[in-house]
Amino acid sequence: MGKIDKGVSCSVSGCKNPAVRSVSRNQVAGSGLSVGGDARRVYLCHEHSKQWKKSTKKDREAERARWG
Repeated sequence: MGKIDKGVSCSVSGCKNPAVRSVSRNQVAGSGLSVGGDARRVYLCHEHSKQWKKSTKKDREAERARWG
């Protein structure tokens, strides 16, 4: 049972929604989301997860092409 199942909230400053996804801090760095704290993992709610996904789409595609 992970932290998301236990009910951790979104790590984006000013958001108190429950998290649905966790990503590393390095992946969130270039997306424009303001994340507080010093933890390695960042927890995102549904709305911020979609925003992160849209803003990093080209980077993630390039990363997958490099490994495939």
